[in-house]
Amino acid sequence: MHKGTVEEIQAYTKEKFGYKAKSCWIADVKSQCNIPVKPAWNRKSLNERENQCPKDKIEQIEQALKDLNWL
Repeated sequence: MHKGTVEEIQAYTKEKFGYKAKSCWIADVKSQCNIPVKPAWNRKSLNERENQCPKDKIEQIEQALKDLNWL
């Protein structure tokens, strides 16, 4: 099963929804979907996210994850 990279997910959201999803948004949605995510090197706290995905973009990023075989 092929799994999309962050760049592929960003390209998908750009093409389908007209914006490039931030990598921190993708990581937030992946963690909400119980997909393991490595902590970013510059992350200040492992317990909370400073840049959470906006509520109006969560469903769109989940759709990208489904279409790229993450879910």
